Amino acid sequence: MVRGKTQMKRIENASSRQVTFSKRRSGLLKKAFELSVLCDAEVALIIFSHSGRLYEFSSSSLMSNTIERYQKNAKSTLANLRITEEVYMQKLKDEATDSYKKLDQLEDAKRKLLGENIDSCSINELVHVEEQLGKSLSKIRARKNALMQEQIHQLKQQEAKLMKVNTDLKEKCEMLAMSSVPISQPLSPDMEVETGLFIGPPKTKQIFQRENKRILSKKNA
Repeated sequence: MVRGKTQMKRIENASSRQVTFSKRRSGLLKKAFELSVLCDAEVALIIFSHSGRLYEFSSSSLMSNTIERYQKNAKSTLANLRITEEVYMQKLKDEATDSYKKLDQLEDAKRKLLGENIDSCSINELVHVEEQLGKSLSKIRARKNALMQEQIHQLKQQEAKLMKVNTDLKEKCEMLAMSSVPISQPLSPDMEVETGLFIGPPKTKQIFQRENKRILSKKNA
């Protein structure tokens, strides 16, 4: 039968708690002994029960020797820790001081680039500021030209699209106009067509001359 996982909390039942303490105490003392023998380690174990009873194990002849050795190492470790903390804090202070200095230098350079506090600048400093401004201006112009070229390219693309749309609309309008003109049906040979022409014999020369004289007489009158 598989044992269930024990919950890491205080056992409320007193008898069960005492049984568990006895079993685990014996196992812990056994593991401490095995560790000292197998690994040749100096091991000291101190246990106080709930009632205040002391249980201990020491691989050396006296528990006090192990405790004294522990205290010496603890003091040395604490001293090293304090030294490490002091060194670390001093390093942080130095870094903070350097950061403040760099910040002041950046603020001073910014004011000079804006044309402020330049009365106390030397010629070399003014030349350096002028060079920085020239480089900045060149970068700004290059970026502005790149943006303008990009906008021109986009406008050309929009123009091409609009031209294509205009051409398509023009073709559609022409097709609509052609479709609105009525297409005449072909005439059959048997159909008669009325015209305004009169077909007859030509007028004779005498009649032509008589009509001209009449027209001229009307004009003279």
